[in-house]
Amino acid sequence: MTTPWSRRGFLTVCSGTAVALGLGTRAFAAPDEFATLRARWRTLILGDGFSPTAEPFKSRLADLGTTASQYRATMAPAAGSLWPGLVYADPDPDTDQESFGYSANMNTSYTRLSTLAQAYCQPGTGLTGDAGLRDAIVTGLDHLHDDVYNASQARYGNWYNWQIGAPQALLDLCVLMYDALSATRIAGYLAAVDHFVPDSAVGSYTGTSTGANRVDLCRVLALRGVVGASAAKVALARDALSLVFPYVTSGDGLYADGSFIQHTTVPYTGSYGSVMLGGLGLLFALLAGSSWEVTDPNRQIVFDAVEHTWAPFLYNGLVMDGVAGRAISRGLTASDPKQIQQDDHLRGHPILASIVLLGQGASAAENARWRALVKGWMQRDYYSPPLADPVLGLPHLARLKRVQDDGSVTAVAEPTGHRLFPSMERATHRRPGWAAALSMADRRITYYETGNGENLRGWHTGSGMLYWWGGTFANGQYSDAFWPTVDPCRLPGTTVSRKALADAAGGDWGASKPDVNWVGGATDGQRAAVGQYLKGLQSTLVAKKSWFFLDDTVVCLGAGITCADGTAVETTVDNRNLGPAGGAPFTVDGTVQPASYPWSATLTGAKWAHIGGHGGYVFPSGATVRALRDARDGSWSTINKSGSTTVLNRKYLTMYVDHGTDPVNASYAYLLLPGATAAATRARAADPDWLTVLANTDSRQGVLVRSLGFTGVNFWFGGTVGTLTASDPCSVMISESEDGTAVIAVSDPMRMRTSLTLTWRRAVAAVTSAPGTLASAATGSTLTLSFGDLTGTAGAAQRVTVRLG
Repeated sequence: MTTPWSRRGFLTVCSGTAVALGLGTRAFAAPDEFATLRARWRTLILGDGFSPTAEPFKSRLADLGTTASQYRATMAPAAGSLWPGLVYADPDPDTDQESFGYSANMNTSYTRLSTLAQAYCQPGTGLTGDAGLRDAIVTGLDHLHDDVYNASQARYGNWYNWQIGAPQALLDLCVLMYDALSATRIAGYLAAVDHFVPDSAVGSYTGTSTGANRVDLCRVLALRGVVGASAAKVALARDALSLVFPYVTSGDGLYADGSFIQHTTVPYTGSYGSVMLGGLGLLFALLAGSSWEVTDPNRQIVFDAVEHTWAPFLYNGLVMDGVAGRAISRGLTASDPKQIQQDDHLRGHPILASIVLLGQGASAAENARWRALVKGWMQRDYYSPPLADPVLGLPHLARLKRVQDDGSVTAVAEPTGHRLFPSMERATHRRPGWAAALSMADRRITYYETGNGENLRGWHTGSGMLYWWGGTFANGQYSDAFWPTVDPCRLPGTTVSRKALADAAGGDWGASKPDVNWVGGATDGQRAAVGQYLKGLQSTLVAKKSWFFLDDTVVCLGAGITCADGTAVETTVDNRNLGPAGGAPFTVDGTVQPASYPWSATLTGAKWAHIGGHGGYVFPSGATVRALRDARDGSWSTINKSGSTTVLNRKYLTMYVDHGTDPVNASYAYLLLPGATAAATRARAADPDWLTVLANTDSRQGVLVRSLGFTGVNFWFGGTVGTLTASDPCSVMISESEDGTAVIAVSDPMRMRTSLTLTWRRAVAAVTSAPGTLASAATGSTLTLSFGDLTGTAGAAQRVTVRLG
């Protein structure tokens, strides 16, 4: 019979009196401050302030107990493993790729023990304070220590498992089971941690000790110090964090423009960035008020990054896949058939909770703003409500539940506006009811990241992939098994050669980057002109691609599309995931197309198209577009070697422009109208005066939208487009306002201009504000702006405000 545990009884077990557990006394007593920190860490990793008899916690705790019971029942200590199927003894440690799996099994073994310890410490699991479970945990810890993770073992496989994964779980176990472990045992465990994670692991800010990885290493060192009562270790961890805070200008870390890079070339706000944010929140909270409190004034950069770096990529509870790197390929795994499929929403929810935790150490104003943002994201995540998230940890769940229940917090709406991130070649655009994001690549930013057998077919995700989501619709577009079932050569917005590529083509860890410089754009914070000089991965394909982000539309232009691969080249207008059922009506020029699968058609002279429940598309001069309804099979194992082999099927509606085999100077033009009705799409197509395409060539691309007062031009070379003349390559956008002012945003995407002159043949009375890079300005019937050295602007837009004549 299970003993009912009161909250006080639960705390007694987990804060640990040796008498209560019948374990005798410890060989030494830790100083009070370390005991305080151990207790605080328990609270941080177990959660607090929730009722174990109320939902969603009651069910989650019961599930934890069920899982722990299964792990306990199947634990079978043997040479080289603790659980059958999780063999960590590597028969051939010289074979790195195979060794990765063995070291990962060691990591997983410690994680399972951590699950057992949580079930032992948490109330309501059915195993709370169970002596048999306690003994099983200690047996498992001893076995792993004696068999593999000890001070005499040489490292093999993935460094991460030895320096971050296993020691983090081990040290959590030491805290949770502190009173069940003898001093001798703890000393042995800490000696193993010291062996694999010496002080030199944070000796310099290089290699695997940067960004999120360094925060993880600091967590290991801090907890090693707390468990072992070593003030020096805790101080080392605190001080080593300081190199994470300052903005960087290359490599891993936070950038002044809001970018976050890991692995040198990979935009990683939504994966490694999430780890860093969560780790910093935990460490700030652990050390707050202690002798080792983090007081470095540069930690304000991290607080600023909540709204500057993370918030732009959070939308209604999800974190955008364009900044999740190879994590997009992590769905169902082969080793755990009961695992919940990962997706953009499940990656987003921990970030929301980490923001809440970080807010406890921020200013009152910051904390209030962040809680309001989080509450809004939670309320609008109808697709995957955070409090029903099946994989969100109990501490995170408790933090989010408190925000939801806090009547003093008023949810705020999604912001509107445009953000460019030149340091990682990403852009986000937000309008009422929808959001979009763009992923590009250049000589600094990789096409995509593969590694550890993950994301094997992400080849074209950096080739101008244009993501978009609706506020109350289509939020499962990339969540519902999109990555294992989509045609990887028909990603929305991309221009791609159909040349066959090998899995992991280009090399691991973001090794492959296009040899191009002109990638970037200009924005006034609301609208934008963005461009990408595209070179295909392991292909002869070249193209010039431009996107003009406006109030209800994204204008998409392509030119100079040339290839000699001997294969077809396609530009994918869109590729909508319609789920297992399909069924969205598809209308072209007023005619509803067949809803059967499979179905395909060549739409000659198409003016507009509409996908019910999604949005509209306009082809300004008419276009020949291929349309396809396709029921596609796929499995996670096709894109991730650790993925499940279970076959999934999803239905897609795809529109693409077929440029033919080996095209020369091919082009395209279309408008994307997210969320538009069929009537609104038809009306836009019927209005020839709404959009003027000023240029769409290999040299220049530009548009004019008179009703918005918008002009946008990407000068691939200097020259004249409409009323604008540029002396050199640049990106320009102009927004004229009804109050008689205009903002001119100019950027140097190539980061090479030591001078630049822009002429606008428009009457201008005065320049009212300008950046320091503006050397001179001549007003009158024509405006001439002369910029000085732009090489130090990192591709950021230089905004000049003028009063029109």
